[in-house]
Amino acid sequence: MEKEKTVLEAMESDIMNANIPDVEKNKLMKNFLKLKEQKINLMITGATGCGKSSTINALFNAEKAKVGVGVDPETMDIQKYELENLILWDSPGLGDGKEADNRHAKNIIKKLNERDENGNLLIDLVLVILDGSSRDLGTSYELINSVIIPNLGEDKENRILVAINQADVAMKGHYWNHQENKPEPRLVEFLEEKVTSVKRRIKEGTGVDVDPIYYCAGFKEEGKEQNKPYNLSKLLYYIIKFTPKQKRLAYIENINQNQEMWKDNDDLKNYSEEISKSMWETVKDCAAEGADIGGAIGSVFGESGRRIGKVVGGVIGGVVGFVKGLFS
Repeated sequence: MEKEKTVLEAMESDIMNANIPDVEKNKLMKNFLKLKEQKINLMITGATGCGKSSTINALFNAEKAKVGVGVDPETMDIQKYELENLILWDSPGLGDGKEADNRHAKNIIKKLNERDENGNLLIDLVLVILDGSSRDLGTSYELINSVIIPNLGEDKENRILVAINQADVAMKGHYWNHQENKPEPRLVEFLEEKVTSVKRRIKEGTGVDVDPIYYCAGFKEEGKEQNKPYNLSKLLYYIIKFTPKQKRLAYIENINQNQEMWKDNDDLKNYSEEISKSMWETVKDCAAEGADIGGAIGSVFGESGRRIGKVVGGVIGGVVGFVKGLFS
């Protein structure tokens, strides 16, 4: 039985089989090879107990990752997970005591100022996770306002995403509809107030506008029932949205394949559709850059479009038909 192609393998096949002039085919292939080499470096941090590990495991196929540490002995506290071209930096946040906090802060600052072989800042995006069950977020504000944002370089607003985890226990477990796995109106109001408060505190402290979201990564305590994720598709959508366009395809092969993880979200957007659009923007704007093929691009990337539709739609919410329409 023939092995199913990955999205990148399907893209290469699409280009090779495209009925277009050789000069345009060569441009597409050159652009594709650039896309294929792109690496995403995503830093995930937050105060102790915020749920970083459960978030990583919920979003990505972390069990397939190569686990290592920062090559610099001074940043050994930062755990590194390599999922092919997706590199996750799991950094301890503050809240472990003054001495540990100072060490963690220095390590985070050092990593945020590290540059890649092209002289660009290594970290593409910092995901800061807050504990939605905690009333005291002072440690998290210290991390965001004094450590992370001052070291993001230019375009700070697009290099940080703040997400409030454990939305299901934000009011000590009250007003959470366990049967439908979603917050009831009173809890929604509370969570929206928390979002507004976090946004205001960060703006006052740094002058930077952020748009926090709330979610629940889900977790399993020994001997207890598995808690289901909520708004995980929304979190992935915002991670992809904040990632440089030319790097987004690196996520597509590493999304958690357990469909149960992606089912329950708020009704503000069709997040699977928005994720598919983001992927198509990468193909349309980056793979076809400089190629004079106009409207033919949709027909060129038909198979890879279906692959994206299968991965995103099949896992996150059944939009294969939608993506087929985009690519054909």
